Amino acid sequence: MNSLPVYLDYAATTPVDDRVIQAMVDCLGRGATFGNPASSSHAYGQQARQAVEHARRQVAQLIGAQAQDLIWTSGATESNNLAIKGIAQNGGHIITSVLEHKAVIDTVRQLEQNGCAVTWLEPDARGLIQPHAVQQALRPDTVLVSLMWVNNELGTLTDVASIAGLVREHGALLHVDAAQAAGKVTIDLRGLSIDMLSLSAHKAYGPKGIGALYVGARAKPRLQAQMHGGGHEQGLRSGTLPTHQIVGMGAAFALAAAQMDSENHKIARLAAQLREGLLNLPGVSINGCPDQRIAHTLNVCVDHPGFNTAALASRLAVSSTSACNSASAAASHVLLALGRSQTQALRSVRLSVGRYSEAGDIDTAIQVIGQALAAPANPW
Repeated sequence: MNSLPVYLDYAATTPVDDRVIQAMVDCLGRGATFGNPASSSHAYGQQARQAVEHARRQVAQLIGAQAQDLIWTSGATESNNLAIKGIAQNGGHIITSVLEHKAVIDTVRQLEQNGCAVTWLEPDARGLIQPHAVQQALRPDTVLVSLMWVNNELGTLTDVASIAGLVREHGALLHVDAAQAAGKVTIDLRGLSIDMLSLSAHKAYGPKGIGALYVGARAKPRLQAQMHGGGHEQGLRSGTLPTHQIVGMGAAFALAAAQMDSENHKIARLAAQLREGLLNLPGVSINGCPDQRIAHTLNVCVDHPGFNTAALASRLAVSSTSACNSASAAASHVLLALGRSQTQALRSVRLSVGRYSEAGDIDTAIQVIGQALAAPANPW
C-alpha cells in the first residue's frame, strides 16, 4: 500500500484535533450529552443547552465578542450568505472585491442579478484591497461592504481595521469573512468597527459542518433570517442545533486561543524554510504581497515549461486553486485578477502549513517541486 502524500493543504481543511474529537464524543450516545438543546423542559435538553452556551462563550472569547452576538450556522458559506442576503436582499449598494471566496462572490452575483447595485473592487499591484479603494467606492446608498480578512488562496491580509473605520463613519455595515483568520491572527472585536464576522470550525482543527456568524448591535436589527422554521438562534437561523459539532467548534477555538502564539511561532519558522527553499528554485515567484500576509499560506507561480501541478499529487497534498474551484479544474479567479496569465495561474500552487507540519514535510515539498521542474516540458 502506498503511503499518503505529505499534507500541506491546511487552508482547505484541517484534521480535527484529538482533544476536540473527545469533546464531541462526549455529546454522542445515550450516556452522553445527546439531548436537543431546545428541549428546555427536561434535564437532557438543559444539559445540551449548557454545552452549547459554553461553546458559544469559547468561540466568542477567541474573537473578543459577547457570546450573545454569535449565531450558529453550518459553516462560513452559510454565514456569508446570511450576512450578505440578510442585509442586502431588499436592495441597496454593495461593495466587495473580485478576490473574495466564491461563497461571497456567488451570493453577491445573485443579488446583483436581482437588482442590487454592486461595486467589484480590483486589487492593487500587490494583490491587496486598499482602504482608499473602499472609500472611493462608498455611495449614499451603500448598505454593505463585504471583504475577507485573510485571502484563502494567497494568504494576504486585508487592512480591515482601517476599512472598518471608513465604513462605520459612512454609516454602512461591514461584513468580514474571517474563516482563514480565526486562530491565526489576533481578532478583538471590542476595538474594531466590524458589524458581522463569518467563522468556520474546520479551518481551525474543528469539525466540518459547523460555523458561526458574529452579528453586532448595528447589524442585528437589520439582519433578516434566511432559514425559517422554529425561530432558533434569536430568530436568525432556525434548525435543531448539532450539539456535538458546536461543542467541537468551541473546543477547537479554545485550543486556538490557548496556543495561537506558540503555534504561530512554529509555523513562521516552517514558512520561512518553505519560502526560502522554493524561491531558490528556477522560475518560482510569490503570488500576492510578499509581506502583508499570514505565514501559514504561500502561493507560488512556477513559471517553467516543465512544471505540472498534477505531477505533485502522489507525494504532496497541495492545491492549485481553492477547494471551492477545484472541481471545475479552472484557473484561479484570484490569480487571474492579480494579472497572472492563464498559463501562469495553472502553473501556480498553494502550500499551507499547520499544527502538525514538520520540517521534514517542508524539505519534501521543496524536493518534490524541484524534481517536477526537471520533468519534460508541457505542451501548453
